[in-house]
Amino acid sequence: MIKAGILGGGQLGRMLLQAAINYPVETFIMENDATCPASHLCHHFIKGNITNFDDVYNFGKILDVLTIEIENVNEDALQKLEDEGLKIFPNVAALKIIKNKILQKEFYKKIEVPSGEFVTTNTKVELLQLASFLPAVHKIAKGGYDGKGVQIIKTTADFENGFDAPAVLEKMVDIKKELSMIIAVSQTGETVIYEPVDMVVDQRLNLLSYQISPAVIQERIMWKAEAVALKVVKELKSAGIFAVELFVDINDNIFVNETAPRVHNSGHHSIEACYSSQFDMLWRVLLNYPLGNTDHILPSAIVNLVGEHGHTGDAHFEGLNEVLAMDNVFVHIYGKKQTKPGRKMGHVTILSSEPRELLHKANQIKHLVKVITRL
Repeated sequence: MIKAGILGGGQLGRMLLQAAINYPVETFIMENDATCPASHLCHHFIKGNITNFDDVYNFGKILDVLTIEIENVNEDALQKLEDEGLKIFPNVAALKIIKNKILQKEFYKKIEVPSGEFVTTNTKVELLQLASFLPAVHKIAKGGYDGKGVQIIKTTADFENGFDAPAVLEKMVDIKKELSMIIAVSQTGETVIYEPVDMVVDQRLNLLSYQISPAVIQERIMWKAEAVALKVVKELKSAGIFAVELFVDINDNIFVNETAPRVHNSGHHSIEACYSSQFDMLWRVLLNYPLGNTDHILPSAIVNLVGEHGHTGDAHFEGLNEVLAMDNVFVHIYGKKQTKPGRKMGHVTILSSEPRELLHKANQIKHLVKVITRL
C-alpha cells in the first residue's frame, strides 16, 4: 500500500483524509498540534514542526509520496527529499515560486500573463516613498494566509499598517468580479479544469465569505479566464492541484491575483456539487490514477463559518438545527475546539438548480449560524 504524507493537519488535511478512505493508501500527517482537525482521521499522526528541516526530512523519508495543505513548510528539506527521489506534489520548484509573493508576481510577469502592476518593498521606509502608487494592496512576501499578511493602503495615512519586511505593493484593480479556477495536473501532464466560481470576499476580514459555482459570467470571459489560469498552471511545470484566483475588471479584462498550490477554500463546494471533488482529485494525482470528472451535478454555493467578533475560546455553533432542517444543505464542521474572530471553523454547501435559491439560502445561513463562545 502506498504511504502518503500530508504536511499540515488543518481543515484541508481533514477533508483530504475524508476522501482518502476510498483509496488503498496508508496516510500520514505531520503537525505540531496533536488535537488538530486531521489528527484522528489518519493512519499515522506524527507530531512535528512543518517548518523545521529535520522534522520534515525525517517525515518524508518514510513516505512514497508527499503533499502539503499549507505553503509555510520547510522547502530545503523538501528539496533534499525530492533530490533523493521522493515524489512531492506540487514539486519544490513550483512551491518556491508560489510561497513567496514577490517571486509569484515576478513569475506572472515572466510568463506574460496579466496581473496587477506592482513594486516590491523591503521596509516600511521604502513604502513611504510610494504615495503615487496608491491605492494599492500591500502583501507580505512570506507567511500570509486567510487574509493575514495583507493590508489595503488607500491613502498615505494607511502606510502605518504596511509591513516592515519584504512585500509586494500591488496597484488596486477596479474589480467587477473575483473568480477562482481549480485545475488538476496528473503525473503525466494531463489537465482537468473545474468551472470558475464567483467569490464574494468579506472586505473586513479579507477572506472568502461565500461563493457561487459555476460563476455567472459571459462565455467569452470564461474562456479568457480559463486560458489565463491554464497558462499559469502549465508554466509551473508540476503535477498537483492548483487554485488560480482571478480578477475581472470593469472592462472585462482578466488579471491573476494569486495562485495556491493545493486544495483551496474556493473548491469546497466540489465535495457535494461535482462528480469528483478537489480532494478526490488530488488523491488521483498522488496515487497516479486517472483524473476524475469535474462536471457539476448541481450548481452550488458555499458559506464560510468564521468565528464571531468578540468571541475567543471554546467554540459553540449557534443555529445549526435550523440550517440542517433545510433541503440540499450540507454542513462541514472542521473540528477546531477554539474559536477566535475571523477563524475559519467550517462551511456550509448549498445545492440548487435555481440561482436565486442559492443566494437566498446563502444569506439565510450567514445570518443563522454564529460561531461563538458560551457565556
